[in-house]
Formats: sequence, C-alpha cells, structure tokens
Amino acid sequence: MKQITVEARITAVTARVAPNMTITLDSQTALAIGDAEADLLFRAARTTYQWADDPVTDDELQAAWDLAKFGPTAMNSLPLRFAVVRSAEAKQRLIALMPDGNKPKVEAAPVTLVLGYDHDFHERMGTLFPHAAGIADTFAPQTEKRHEMGALNAHLQTGYLLLALRSAGLAAGPMHAADYAGVDAAFFAGTGVKSFLVVNVGHAQGAGTEFPRLPRLDLDEVATVH
Repeated sequence: MKQITVEARITAVTARVAPNMTITLDSQTALAIGDAEADLLFRAARTTYQWADDPVTDDELQAAWDLAKFGPTAMNSLPLRFAVVRSAEAKQRLIALMPDGNKPKVEAAPVTLVLGYDHDFHERMGTLFPHAAGIADTFAPQTEKRHEMGALNAHLQTGYLLLALRSAGLAAGPMHAADYAGVDAAFFAGTGVKSFLVVNVGHAQGAGTEFPRLPRLDLDEVATVH
C-alpha cells in the first residue's frame, strides 16, 4: 500500500475546505502547532459523510489509538472500548439498530467504530494505577460510581480519539444509534461495556460533506471570568 506522508495528509485536508467554509481567527496569539496542523485537526476538519474508496487499515487505527491512549483520564482508568465494524454481516447487524437517517451512513462508511465504556474498568486498575494497592477491590462494590466514572472518562477519551483519527489522516462522522441495548447485545455481549456512540471512519472524499460549515460560538459566549 502506498505510504502517505504527514505533509501530504495535511495538504489534502486543507485543500478540502470549500470556498463557503471560510476559516476566521479571532486570536492573534501564536499557536504551539502550525496553521496546517491546526487546520488538519480542527479548522478544516469536518463531520464526514462522503468517503473515498481507500480502505481503513489496522495500522491506521493503531496509529490513532497510539495517540488517543495518552489523553488524561481519572486515575488513568481508560474505560473507553470500541468494536471495529468492517464486515458486511457486522454492518447489517449495526444498521438494524440505527435510526433511519443514519442507516445509509453506516452502509457507506469503510469502517464504523461502536464506542462504549467498560463498567468493569476497575479490573485493570491494578495495572493502570499500580501505586494504589487494592484499588480494584475498592471500586468493585461501587456499581453506581463505576457507571458515572466510566461514562465520563470514556466521553473524554472520545474527544481524544476523534482528534487522533484526524492525526492519522482519517476523517470521522460521529452519530447516535437508535437502540443501545441492542448494540450492547450485538457487539459487547458478555462484557461490562455499555455503548454510547457510533463513529464512521474513513478517508474523506473532497470536503467529506456538501454542507457549509455552521457558525461557532465565540469565547465570550461560552466562558465567564471570575
């Protein structure tokens, strides 16, 4: 398979910005990364529905995870888990559990990730948080706390994963399922994993969408200074 350099990926993503998707910058403060990298990760990246024919390889997913796994989580818990849906049979199982509007999106995507949090994340804490002796036993009876902590930190990891996928030259299209209990039974049976999001992944065709970029809120609309 042809190897694509980081520079080529940045150029390709930046070129996908359509004329009606103007990028404006309010801050004059220099970033710690270059403009091309900022475009790749944020400003030119879009929620993607239109895909090129290029496959998504295991190496690309590995490259993305090798970045995403370093994002901070409480007590290094890393509760995010995901199923990689590639085969036609697995796609049909997932499509049956999606809202009607999202069914063709799963059908079209090269790969779909089914994201969930592991309610039993504490079982790995002896490895991930080794300086706290007996931490797994402490969490074991705290069912409600494990749901809360697992869900919160897996959602944090989802943000890291989306940026990591973009860093690996991939595009992503997050969306909801219609029946998460059904998704759990179909993809996480016999585990403590509870699904909460579906993310289509691939290489974007053109801008990846025909829709113009929607407005964003400014800092003074979301932040208060105390």
